[in-house]
Amino acid sequence: MSFKDKESVSLTRKNLPIFILMKHTYSALAVCALLLLLGLESRAQSFKVGAAKRNINPDKDSLYIAGGKPNRPFIDVHDDLYVKAIHIENGKENITLLTFDCIGLLFPVLEDIRKEVKRQSAEISTDHIVMSSTHTHAGPDVVGIWGENFMSTGVVESHMIKIKKNAVEAILASRASRAPATMEYAIGSHGEDWVKNISEPAELDRTLSVIRFRNAQQKNIATLTNFACHPTIMDDATTAASSDYVWGYYRYLDSLQGGVNAFFQGSIGGWIQPEDVPSSFDNANFYGTRLAAYASSLLQKSKRSIKSDIWFRSSSVEFPVVNPMFKMLSKNGIIKRAFGETVQSEIAFFQIGDAQFATHPGETVPQMSWDTKQLMKTEGPKFVIGLGQDALGYILKPTFFDASKNIPHSDYLTGMSIGPQTMQIIMETLQKLSNR
Repeated sequence: MSFKDKESVSLTRKNLPIFILMKHTYSALAVCALLLLLGLESRAQSFKVGAAKRNINPDKDSLYIAGGKPNRPFIDVHDDLYVKAIHIENGKENITLLTFDCIGLLFPVLEDIRKEVKRQSAEISTDHIVMSSTHTHAGPDVVGIWGENFMSTGVVESHMIKIKKNAVEAILASRASRAPATMEYAIGSHGEDWVKNISEPAELDRTLSVIRFRNAQQKNIATLTNFACHPTIMDDATTAASSDYVWGYYRYLDSLQGGVNAFFQGSIGGWIQPEDVPSSFDNANFYGTRLAAYASSLLQKSKRSIKSDIWFRSSSVEFPVVNPMFKMLSKNGIIKRAFGETVQSEIAFFQIGDAQFATHPGETVPQMSWDTKQLMKTEGPKFVIGLGQDALGYILKPTFFDASKNIPHSDYLTGMSIGPQTMQIIMETLQKLSNR
């Protein structure tokens, strides 16, 4: 071996020239940084998301519009009504979220949808299908109590068949279209000048939470917005089907970013609605557009979801039925659902990435929204989905049932409630689900 060879062999890290050490150190750091970025990007892209929507417009003029006064025959369509489906998976679990432009679908409808999806697809976790309604007061009656009178149902079975069939189609199409996706989110507050609680003015959850899933080309797959306000700008003022201000929300985001833009109602019970807003489609478009524009502006400074976890917990619940009106309407076939001494429903609590979600099976008071969010162990968005899995009318604090409290509109609200125990049962169930 020559002296030169020996010199080469004897070189160690200790006696290497500093520029060589720096070069190797920078290279190692660059590799580490690249691996870290790739790891973060891999985690961010670990979701697969698909979305689809189907039209659920009424087909005939024999239907009645739900919400407000009964006996309001449907005449025509002002803006399209939809069922929207967002399918989200992470390789281990999957969840499908549904939102319908209607007054509020009952739990047996969800059971029918799950049954049919299960028949057609083994890959979709049908127990993890979540159903919600925007609660527009300008959609067809899907409950029964807005017909010609209280002796005849306002539900037309052919329309219910269409709703369920198109929901199944949207679910299957959403899964078929799934693609690698990133999840981003933002949280704000909205509606101070037009959304009011006309029963207890000091109680109102104004939180606006928004989640967006984008594909590898940064195109919108689906955007989810959770906000609490009755879609009642039109209320009794129209016989044309409409999603009310949600229509303005759809129009703006559909035009701005494409994809499927879905609205998830919040806690609107006791009585959260647009106040001092004259009924007109111009106003419905205006306030819906403002809502969408604000959600879009929040996403300009969005956070990327760090987690890619998906888990789902649910519980079957038996609620006492104290209000005899529900039993009578059920017995007479006005509401095609069994309301006896109790009624069966479902409550869900789940996580997608940094976001956590809970369903409320009706129109719940804002206090329940705040209390539910206290159960959520996340710094990310906290979605409280009103009219989730069911539509059991108003779900109120016990004080609403105490006439001595003189809470405005409590007579009407309690008349549309199954009973005073519902709130406590929901919160106890959510407490158990959050602690599993």
